[in-house]
Amino acid sequence: MNHDDIQPTTGPAESPDPSDQGRRTHRRRRMVLTALPVVLVLGAVGGAAGYAKHAADSADRSAPTTIWDEDHAPKGEDPAGDTSRGRHDTELTKLLLPVPKGYRLGPDIGGHGNDGETSGAKATAAMKEMGRGLAGKDRRELNKSVEKLRVQGSARRSYVTDTHNLVVSIEVVKMRDKGAVRRTYLTRKKLLDGVGDLRKGPSVDGHRNVSCYRMPKGEKGSIDGVGCFAYEGEVSVTVDASGSNPLGLSRIGELVKDQLDHIASPGEYI
Repeated sequence: MNHDDIQPTTGPAESPDPSDQGRRTHRRRRMVLTALPVVLVLGAVGGAAGYAKHAADSADRSAPTTIWDEDHAPKGEDPAGDTSRGRHDTELTKLLLPVPKGYRLGPDIGGHGNDGETSGAKATAAMKEMGRGLAGKDRRELNKSVEKLRVQGSARRSYVTDTHNLVVSIEVVKMRDKGAVRRTYLTRKKLLDGVGDLRKGPSVDGHRNVSCYRMPKGEKGSIDGVGCFAYEGEVSVTVDASGSNPLGLSRIGELVKDQLDHIASPGEYI
């Protein structure tokens, strides 16, 4: 229950006005339909935390494994060359931060592998499919909202430290409309600013359009997580990091900064 909805009474209880209830229900439904595409596009803060410990413990540490998206499976030799640093053979994969020193390619991200790309059509269809449980009218409105995002495609890459105590996933989503990217960012920020249990995440020097949140406080040695999201032009960026508590927040902030800097100069495969 939302305590903000509880109003003090000074007289006899009155029956609620059905029209007021209807308006409140309509407002809530509209808020859900407005926020849902944002959640579908950018994922959840600390989303990697649920599988981080298992992934870090069970990952093959003898050699990195790269799993490719079926839409962009390599034909013959990969033009990216050294795939241990990640792909850079498409417009979207060039935007992802190459695996930096002290890291290697990490575990699979859901069913998408650890270094994959999804077409705009597939990403849009997947977002629409997530609304399957909505009523007919609500689902139609959701579909329209998703289509307005005009998603061109997404790419994702996971990283794990050589010490196996930090797992990071980065996803970039490119949209045709810069306004949609900005609105998505602001809506997500407003939603997460309202979650009181979240703590402040690391700062990211040199970038204004970025917000980072840390999972609620847990016991020392438990899994902790940080979620950052940002945008640069037509590109939305989500970074999820998780590992043993306490996390090295400055290290995560530097990784986010490097990713955003790399988008500005994707040709420099550092």
